[in-house]
Amino acid sequence: MAIASPTDTVPVVSGGRDGRFAKGLIVIGSAILGVAVLAAIFAPLLSSWGPTEIDPAGTLKAPGGAHLLGSDGNGMDVWSRMLHAARIDLGVAICAVALAVVIGTLLGLLAGYLGGWIDDVLMRVVDIFQAFPTFILALAVAALLGGGFGNLVITIAAVNAPAYARLVRAEVRTLREMPYIDAARTAGASTAGILWRHVLPNSLTPIRVIAPLNCGWAMLTLAGLSFLGLGITVPTAEWGSMISLGTSDVVAGRWWTSVPPGLALLVCVLGFSLLGEGLQERAEAKRR
Repeated sequence: MAIASPTDTVPVVSGGRDGRFAKGLIVIGSAILGVAVLAAIFAPLLSSWGPTEIDPAGTLKAPGGAHLLGSDGNGMDVWSRMLHAARIDLGVAICAVALAVVIGTLLGLLAGYLGGWIDDVLMRVVDIFQAFPTFILALAVAALLGGGFGNLVITIAAVNAPAYARLVRAEVRTLREMPYIDAARTAGASTAGILWRHVLPNSLTPIRVIAPLNCGWAMLTLAGLSFLGLGITVPTAEWGSMISLGTSDVVAGRWWTSVPPGLALLVCVLGFSLLGEGLQERAEAKRR
């Protein structure tokens, strides 16, 4: 009777179809986001106009000549504003998701590991937040706190943190029953030490998958708030406010005031989505 080797029972994922597909998604998504980040960093070098500089020669100029993508109704260069807006949109989205991950992970760790009344209280608070539609809750928090970079980061983090708390809690409730956790308790490790050294690192796998996808949704939330006047307002460059400002111009055939920022938003959200999907495919492939 032939003895099965380890490779007969454990599929090699990295060279298979699933591994190549996941790697392709990750590479494409990372490339898109890399270009967006570079465009945001070098925005002053890629345009001769400032994001709030007004062309005294006129407004609503068609693309070409001094304005690569034309000018808007205020006489500001669309290309320059689109590049500088990437700093706001990417910055708010990444900072908000990072803050949501920190808050949600902390709450999920405490609720999942300690259990009891702490779990009941924290999860009821999470249920209250999740009872509201995400964007409606974001509208209410933004109306309460107002616009501005910091307030928008807090707003978007507040509506996304409960999902991370529930996700981490589910992971921790499984991990706390593992034999190595019992061994750590028996060895006299403190609760904080067990959480930091053993539970936290092993509960972050779903977070790494969901966070990039959540960055795309955070960008859409920011654009929606700005479109409705509760986010970043003119003259500060932001894709949602640019789309809102140029909505009436599109009907009149002046598409360049809204279409470029809309496409920039679409491409960045696509990049985050591809990166998140790639990470999810890779995690599932390794699990199989």
